[in-house]
Parts: sequence; structure tokens; C-alpha cells
Amino acid sequence: MAIARYEPWSLLHQLHRELDRAREGGNGEGSAATAEWAPAVDIKEEPDKFLIEADLPGVKPEEIDITMEDGVLTIKGEKRTEAKTEKEGYKRVERTYGSFHRRFSLPDTANPDAISAKSNHGVLEIVIPKREAVQPKKINVTSAE
Repeated sequence: MAIARYEPWSLLHQLHRELDRAREGGNGEGSAATAEWAPAVDIKEEPDKFLIEADLPGVKPEEIDITMEDGVLTIKGEKRTEAKTEKEGYKRVERTYGSFHRRFSLPDTANPDAISAKSNHGVLEIVIPKREAVQPKKINVTSAE
């Protein structure tokens, strides 16, 4: 007999996430408003870059579309179901399939010309380098006399 850890708050946290997801999809402004699901992401800021990691298991790299326009980075794609049909009925399906869409507003310090992306074992990693800091220019004031 295995011992399972009881976490009483997990159901409350799950309900909170589902309510947030419903609210995002209802007003047309959320990142998942036009999608069937939204992948989980981690966003990190490092001294020289921003890093976005998105969980996209089962999505092939060539099926991911990443665009940058007007300071907004968009990740789109689709996770397809397998064509297999089983004779046995499902009791519960928790894996999500369908199109996804996430948008991120980038700060002015992001360099849109040097963005790179790679996929490794279902995790999409997007590296957004920061622009080099522009040094203020010293302007000398001369006397009009």
C-alpha cells in the first residue's frame, strides 16, 4: 500500500487557476482569449537578456510560430491529437489538445532583432537579448559673449 501525501489546498488552487482561465477567455483581452489552451511559461530577467520558457510537450518545433510586432512577442501553434482510437472508453482525459496562443509585451530594453528560440524535450526556450545601454551625450554650453 502506497502512502499518498494529502494536500488540502491543492483543490482550492486548481479552482483558482480554472477561474482565472475562464476570466481571461471571457473578456477577449487575455492571452488565451483566442486559444483552446495556454501553455505554462516561466519568464526570467537576467542582466543581459530576458528568457521565456514555455511547456509545449508533444508540439513539434516546426509547428510553433513566433512573431514580434510593435513590442509584442506572440507564440502560436497547435497540439494535435493522435489518430489512434481505442476500443476502451476513457474515464478521464486531462491532456490538452488544440490551438494555443500567448502574447507578451516586451520592455523597450529588449532587442527584437536578436531574438532566438529553440525547443528541447517539449520546452520552448526564447532568448531575448537586451539592447546595449545608450550613454547620455554630454553637451557643452558655451558663452555667447
